[in-house]
Amino acid sequence: MKQYNVGVIGATGMVGQRFITLLENHPWFNLVALAASARSAGKTYEEAVGSRWLMTTPMPESVKKMVVLDAANVEEVASKVDFVFCAVNMKKEEIKALEEAYAKAECPVVSNNSAHRFTPDVPMVVPEINADHIEIIPAQRKRLGTKRGFVAVKSNCSLQSYVPALHPLRKYGISDVLVCTYQAISGAGKTFETFPDILDNVIPYIGGEEEKSEQEPLKLWGHIEGDKIVSADAPRFTAQCLRVPVSDGHMGAVFVRFENKPTKEEVLQAWKEFHGPAQDLHLPSAPKQFLHYFEENDRPQPKLDRMLENGMAVSIGRLREDNQYDYKFVCLSHNTLRGAAGGAVLLAELLAAKGYFD
Repeated sequence: MKQYNVGVIGATGMVGQRFITLLENHPWFNLVALAASARSAGKTYEEAVGSRWLMTTPMPESVKKMVVLDAANVEEVASKVDFVFCAVNMKKEEIKALEEAYAKAECPVVSNNSAHRFTPDVPMVVPEINADHIEIIPAQRKRLGTKRGFVAVKSNCSLQSYVPALHPLRKYGISDVLVCTYQAISGAGKTFETFPDILDNVIPYIGGEEEKSEQEPLKLWGHIEGDKIVSADAPRFTAQCLRVPVSDGHMGAVFVRFENKPTKEEVLQAWKEFHGPAQDLHLPSAPKQFLHYFEENDRPQPKLDRMLENGMAVSIGRLREDNQYDYKFVCLSHNTLRGAAGGAVLLAELLAAKGYFD
């Protein structure tokens, strides 16, 4: 595979830091540019981050002396790279404008942000589920007036736990889904040191999260029609999202109703056999087995299972029949790996394998 020079915009934040750790020894992507806000620009990365390095592994030596660029200087950053990852903390309209500015500078953007998730010609992709949505990119390029530039995004981090488990069951006609998510504090860019309010506590509200949990799966399961992606109109989703005192790992308690109820054995077999383009293309970050089912009653658990297959697999457990829905089960994924930076790197690998950065 060809080597690509890449940059990270929003490099000083938690997800930006996670991107840096994932790119340290990446076989296809060579990290050459770090960009952040004007207050970090001109400093070395080590100086800009200071005591705010939040990863459990040390800051890579290769980035410590890199001088941070101003993300607003689009032409300067774009001139150094083949594409960028974006994980900035700004208002939604500002993010939209910034990402489109990079795309118009002929610099593709693989975004962790939510701003463009419902832009009709921007693919929102989980590579195992809807890799074909990247085929909308030529239509987006036509709208933007670009030859190379485009924006592609990954979905919300909490979806990554339960939508992959539902996906191989769609052949049985999913009609209704109820999900309660129990979301780690790193999803808010927090640690226990910076978020003392969460200790001995659960917060039953995460702004905008329930709407995303109900609407984004339908875009993932939608289809390309002309120059836009049309969301699916079923199943019906309802969600509640809670912030819990866990460092990493989002859980979903899922209740599902089918038009043609499968047997428990059929559900387990569908999970065991499931694979997608990420596995078929042998993408470097792809888990070999995407969905793992645990027979134990007390699994999966974030502390034990979030790092399964380098944090890129989904864990499932407690499948049983329900007296109101057909089945209920519990899911887990690592929210800053599969759910955020890792999912974006996997999407970039898909785009590279399909020639969209060339």
